[in-house]
Amino acid sequence: MLNTSHAEPSKANAKVVKLYEKLASRIEGQVRSGVFLPGERIPSVRQASQQHRLSIKTVLHAYLLLESRGVIQSRPKSGYFVHPGRLPGGPATSDLRPSQPIAVSAQVDVSRLVLSTLRSIRGDDAIPLGSPYPDPSMFPVQKINTYGYAVARRDPRWGAGGELPPGNPELIRQIARRYLENGQLIDPNEIIVTIGATEAINLCLQAVAKPGDTIAVESPTFYAMLHAIERMGMRAIEVVTHPQEGIDIDALEQILAREQIAACMVMPNFQNPLGFCMPEANKRRLVDLLTRHDVPIIENDVYHELYFGAVHPGSLKALDKKGLVLHCSSFSKSLSAGHRIGWAIPGRYRDQVEKLKFLNTLSTPSIPQRAIAEYLKNDRYEHHLRRLRKLYQQNANLMRTMIERYFPEGTRTSRPMGGYVLWVELPPQVESLRLYELALERRITVGPGYMFSTSNAYGNFIRLNYSYAWSSSIEKGLITLGKLTATLMREARRRLVAGVAVQIKAAETD
Repeated sequence: MLNTSHAEPSKANAKVVKLYEKLASRIEGQVRSGVFLPGERIPSVRQASQQHRLSIKTVLHAYLLLESRGVIQSRPKSGYFVHPGRLPGGPATSDLRPSQPIAVSAQVDVSRLVLSTLRSIRGDDAIPLGSPYPDPSMFPVQKINTYGYAVARRDPRWGAGGELPPGNPELIRQIARRYLENGQLIDPNEIIVTIGATEAINLCLQAVAKPGDTIAVESPTFYAMLHAIERMGMRAIEVVTHPQEGIDIDALEQILAREQIAACMVMPNFQNPLGFCMPEANKRRLVDLLTRHDVPIIENDVYHELYFGAVHPGSLKALDKKGLVLHCSSFSKSLSAGHRIGWAIPGRYRDQVEKLKFLNTLSTPSIPQRAIAEYLKNDRYEHHLRRLRKLYQQNANLMRTMIERYFPEGTRTSRPMGGYVLWVELPPQVESLRLYELALERRITVGPGYMFSTSNAYGNFIRLNYSYAWSSSIEKGLITLGKLTATLMREARRRLVAGVAVQIKAAETD
């Protein structure tokens, strides 16, 4: 008997393909004509099935096709949304320009402003757009705590002496394995566990420089790096930084020719606040340049797991042939902020950093180290990271779209390639500290630009956090910020007009 089971389904499949392609083309046309705007939710699969009298399977095929074309994107448990990049008529905002700092070493004093800002975001009812921390609800904290409880029950006699520097051997082994999984061979004997990346940065800086020395930094730069410089009585010199390519290596070379630089502190992967990832060629040029000058490089790589592309970014450490790169990282941005587990891979300065670790804090708490080691060994860390990366990339696109739509003309935004922060340049008339104060009165937090420099170069900039689950309160917060920005612009214009009127009147009187 002849088997015809393959022939008839092929006709049915041809019909399905035709229907879902038609539906996909119809929806894409609505997006292009502005019926559905970027970031807007489109009808659910069930709604579309009822509206168009098509099967749910056909609608799903259409949505998958639109997603593959980059027209829409899915958000877990929320549905399908128009891709933020699909803006009819082009974006209202434009990309950031390279920074233009004055290349003069300066004393650092940003700690007071940072402390007051961090205190302001602690309220549970505040919209945490200014938070430097990732949303803890996205992390497997309960699982890690369960491992911690098991460790404590299994070994009730644990003590600080058991985890003296360099740290817990199993955790160090798991960290080295993670680097290997990402294509980088790291000697476990070089890893020193620290209390978060902040301690790692402080120890590495202390190992290579002394009070009064000058440290080269990106501009803008993450304030924790400025804190380390300030704490040790050193000076900072800001280097021109491109918003997509990172620190300007030619500008740094000019500074090295005329200044005595003790070290260079950089974030090559998803820099805070700009979000760029340095091209590999630039990373190589940077390491080669500083190696020629025998200048240590402190690499802050805390966001390296939070990339938006398909490939894990390379590190400066992987290019280091002379042991001059002191690599710092942690699990605080990708797994658990509360456990405060970081590490340093300090190259030729390894023994000095280990000694300073012992002198500064003796050891890193044992149970958090062991709990995270157990999680890395037994659970699906990569699965967790994939979910986190997808969420952060979607939120970054949504936030940029909201700013494009609701902030005044002249606003510019960064284009993050990873991490969870967005750098926003407001029109020049807008004072970010005043915006910070007005927003705080409405229980909205932002990170004013002053925190990211030793000067007033970023007085009209803010940093925003997009790690939190997208919600109507976040959308309302962004809309309110846009309105406040427009209000401050109008006030600045009125002051300008009033000042000109006074000058005209004075001239007429004379």
